[in-house]
Amino acid sequence: MGDIVALEGIQSRSQTLISRDVVAVIARIVPDVTGVDKVFDYLVPETLVGNICVGDRVRIPLHNRNVAGWVLQLGDTATQFSDVDESRLLEVVKILGKGPSQEVVDLARWAAHMWVGRLRAFFVAASPATLVATLPGSRYSQVSTRKKFDVDQQASDAMSRAGVCVLRRGPACSPRSLVLTAASQGPVLVIIPTLNRSRLMAASLRENGLSVAVMPQDWAVAAGGVDVVIGARSAVWSSVPLLKSIIVIDEHDDSLQEERSPSWHAREIAIQRAKQLGIACLLVSPVPSLRALHSVSGLVASLGPNTEASHWPQIRVVDRRLDERWSSSMLSSDLIEQLRDHSRRIVCVLNVKGRARLLACGSCRELVRCDVCEAAMTMSASKQLECPRCANVRPAVCVKCGSGKLAVIKAGVSRLREELAAAAGRQIDEVVEISGGTAEKGGMDKNSEVVDQTKMLFVGTEAALHRVRDVDTVVFLDIDQEISAPRYRAAEITLSLVVHAARLVARKRSGSSNRSDGLVMIQSMLADHALLRGLASHNLSEFVDGEMSRRKLMQLPPYGALAQVSGTGVDQVADILRSNVLLQVSATTKETVLVKSTDWETLANSISDALVTASTRGKKALRTKTQIDPPRA
Repeated sequence: MGDIVALEGIQSRSQTLISRDVVAVIARIVPDVTGVDKVFDYLVPETLVGNICVGDRVRIPLHNRNVAGWVLQLGDTATQFSDVDESRLLEVVKILGKGPSQEVVDLARWAAHMWVGRLRAFFVAASPATLVATLPGSRYSQVSTRKKFDVDQQASDAMSRAGVCVLRRGPACSPRSLVLTAASQGPVLVIIPTLNRSRLMAASLRENGLSVAVMPQDWAVAAGGVDVVIGARSAVWSSVPLLKSIIVIDEHDDSLQEERSPSWHAREIAIQRAKQLGIACLLVSPVPSLRALHSVSGLVASLGPNTEASHWPQIRVVDRRLDERWSSSMLSSDLIEQLRDHSRRIVCVLNVKGRARLLACGSCRELVRCDVCEAAMTMSASKQLECPRCANVRPAVCVKCGSGKLAVIKAGVSRLREELAAAAGRQIDEVVEISGGTAEKGGMDKNSEVVDQTKMLFVGTEAALHRVRDVDTVVFLDIDQEISAPRYRAAEITLSLVVHAARLVARKRSGSSNRSDGLVMIQSMLADHALLRGLASHNLSEFVDGEMSRRKLMQLPPYGALAQVSGTGVDQVADILRSNVLLQVSATTKETVLVKSTDWETLANSISDALVTASTRGKKALRTKTQIDPPRA
């Protein structure tokens, strides 16, 4: 929170000074002005006393103009709420409408500190898009009007215990019964990664007789009172009266984290909110994140091995080292077999933008990886192998067989399109190429952004997983580029991709009654990687244990705290941070540094203090961006 400032100026005729012997109400306001990181004290006119509440949107004078703002706190002159002399304060002009509740305002103040962000950003996320003058009446449904459903016993037990609980549910398992179980015990807030999924879930819940508010368009309805409030990540800031539980579905998904600064995460906000209210927070995922597992000491509620396996499609790992064509083509024998079955709808995924170049041993075909952090290594100008993740350097030889013959693995989506068409016995225009931000090639108008869903074969980046429907087979042509990417969360990001593909092929197609036909094929030269073995066997315990040990050794989240500071003048901030013995600071680029600490509180306090110190020194213009727990570091 910024400094408290008194506004001085010529009082207008409507702004009369209040006598010192009269108790006056003072409102602390967060201005809705970009770039202003301060709060200001204002007098509340007698006409507004009793009507103004914490969180309300108000109109205030600021720098010779009237601007909007939010009420952060209310106090009075009798308790010395403000350090500013009463005669120097201007008055609130009027109340504009309703805003976040007191509980959400307290949550925003906590988040602004933890993510080193401006309060305004959190108030914007927690407020309606349009002004709301009054709230509608509550719309809680009667128990007698609700349809019967199968109670999820694990969810019911978690509700009775309160606190954080991790539930593992397969990609094909609908979370509907979880939400119904939670709603039977009181209003529930549900967070889902995408708005489209939240709307589909809302429609299903309404069929069961529940009242539902879909965020953000139903902000007023949610604040008035309903059984279920549901939406994407910003829904975690919804004002929900009498809230009894919070459910975060697919808590592992990166779309639950705000990529702009402040980079808050809906999962962490949900956990803190449940803690403040003393209610249950259910984290649901097919592959729970390490952060979630760490918060519950690894205890996970699941449906049992057999039931859980039935909620997954077939996952086939293809070892490219055993294929004779491994060095010249992405098309394995298993993939060609799938391509020649023209009854199957196939999506081939290859992420090539922004990925590390891959090297492999020319003798044993082993992928060249770092012996410290297992990221893919690249060849430097000095002919040595370098790790872009941990900066480890070693000679250009294979650690498995000692060979110095290394091959560079290259691939391009456009060339693959031609190879896929030839292998499938199709015309080139029957293969649709999809990449984020570009028009698709083959079978559609270049000016159109809609994929031609009549085609049966698609190739592209992971964007294809979000733009193609009714898929039988998803093929990751080279998953090694994901697993070995120079990011400490590379393996978790890979899991998220596979889960999305599994959910895509697990959906029933029109007229189909068998989910087992769905297939996720993963081509890799790391077929013995713990992550891939775990996916194939539906048991990721070995991978989780290994990854946890690695994170703990390197003091990375969840066993440490990480932040990225970038922008103009970041060198000043970095110099101040380096003087702190509790931090580790490393420069990634000229205008970006990574800051690591043992805990989030120390990290947030240190960065906040460093930013204030750097701005007061004034040697260079300071325009920095801070990302706490950057998603792709």
